[in-house]
Amino acid sequence: MALIRDLRRHVPSPKPDEETEEEARNPAWWQAGWKAEPTPATPTTAKLIPIVTTADTIDAVELAQTYTRRWPVQENIIRDFLVPLGLDTNHGYGKMPIVNSEVAKKRAALEKRLSNVQRWTASTQVRCHKASVLYDRLWKQTKSYGDELYRKLNAHQDALATQGVNYYERRAQIKEQKAVMDAELVQRWQRVWRAYSKSSKESEKQERYAHEQCDLLRALEDLAVTERAMYELDNRKDQVMTVCKLALANVVMWTRDHYFPITYAHATWARLAPFFHLRGVVVSTRHTVLVALRPFNDRQYNRDLIALCQRVNERQVRLPDGRLLVFSVKEACRPILHEQKKLLA
Repeated sequence: MALIRDLRRHVPSPKPDEETEEEARNPAWWQAGWKAEPTPATPTTAKLIPIVTTADTIDAVELAQTYTRRWPVQENIIRDFLVPLGLDTNHGYGKMPIVNSEVAKKRAALEKRLSNVQRWTASTQVRCHKASVLYDRLWKQTKSYGDELYRKLNAHQDALATQGVNYYERRAQIKEQKAVMDAELVQRWQRVWRAYSKSSKESEKQERYAHEQCDLLRALEDLAVTERAMYELDNRKDQVMTVCKLALANVVMWTRDHYFPITYAHATWARLAPFFHLRGVVVSTRHTVLVALRPFNDRQYNRDLIALCQRVNERQVRLPDGRLLVFSVKEACRPILHEQKKLLA
C-alpha cells in the first residue's frame, strides 16, 4: 500500500491551539478606525489517498505513478470506444464562459447581508456612543448630587448638635431625612443603570456585527476560491445534425412504406440497415441511372431484395433532373458453378 496526496482536494488539518485560534478570531472592533477583515481561513491539508495493490512486492513510487496515469488513460479508452459506435452525439465543441448562476446567487446574498450588517454596525456604534456618553454624564451627576446631599445632611446633623437637640430626637430627624434622600438617589441610580444596560447591549450588538462581517468576508473569499468556471456550449451544430438525422430517418421510413415488401411494414432500422449498406455499381447515362446491387449471402434477403428492385422499377422513380432510376441485382460470381455452366453449354 502507498499513500499519495490529492492536491485538488483539501480537508481540514488538525486543530491548532484553542487559545491561539480564539485570539485570531477576536477582532479589535472597539478601536477607532477599525475595518473588518476576513476571518482567518480554516487550516487545510491535501487529502491522503491510500493505494492498495495485490502485488506481492512493488515500489511505492512506481505504484503512485501508475495510479496517477490511470485516469487519463482510462478516459481515452472510453472515448476511443464511443467514437466508432457513433455515441459521441456532441457534434459542436465550441464554448464560451458564462456566469455561474448558483455562485452568483450566493455571492449576491452574502454581499447584501454584508451591506446590511455594515449599515447596522454604523448605527449601533452611534447609539452605543450616545448611551455611553449619557451613562458617564448621569453617573457623574448622580454621584455629585449624592455627595452634596450627604454633605448637607452632615452639616444639618452638626447644626442640630450645636443647638443642643437631644441625641434620640436628632437621630430620628437625620434618619427620616436620610430615608427621603436615599429614595430620591435610588431613582436617579436606576436611571444611570438603565443607560449602562443600553450601552452594554449596543456594545454587544456591535461586537456581534463585527464578528459577522469578518465571517461574511471569509465566506466571500472561500466562494471565490471554490467557484468553478461554467461554459455555454455552442450547440448549433448539434441542432443541424439533429435535423439531418430526423430527415434521414423520415427518408428511410418513407422508402420502407412505399417500396419494401409488406413484411417490412413495421421493420426498424436494425432490419433495414443491411439493405441501405449494400454495395454496388452505379452507371449513369443521359436518360437513366442504373444501380446494380451486390446480392446477400442469405436466400430470404435476396428474395426481398429482388422484390424491392421490382417495386422500384414498376413505380418508375425519377431523379430530380428527370433521369429514370433503375435497380437490379448483380449475379453472384461463383467460379466453380460458372465453369460448370460453360461445360454444359
